[in-house]
Amino acid sequence: MGLFTSAMDINKGVEEFQTTAGAVLLDVRTPEEYAEGHIPGSVSIPLAVLPARYNELGALDTPLFVHCLSGGRSGQAVSFLKRAGFTNVKNIGGINAYKGKVEK
Repeated sequence: MGLFTSAMDINKGVEEFQTTAGAVLLDVRTPEEYAEGHIPGSVSIPLAVLPARYNELGALDTPLFVHCLSGGRSGQAVSFLKRAGFTNVKNIGGINAYKGKVEK
């Protein structure tokens, strides 16, 4: 199994986010990428500033669904968040595979 496996499905991840009480859909792409189009309801905290802003995500048991463009940066973000003490963090992959609505 490689780094990018079929287990990482952003469409299923967004569905799960939408049905999980108190969940956060975290977009770790750059502000420019976010402005070009993002999933409605997502929170933008770019990977580069995540260490300074992860306290904005709430309690350590908050369900976090993390995505980026292709799944690489979100994987790095998940590793960081787990080291920071978050216990319910999931990399759902990249928005480039997302089939739902995006907003600008």
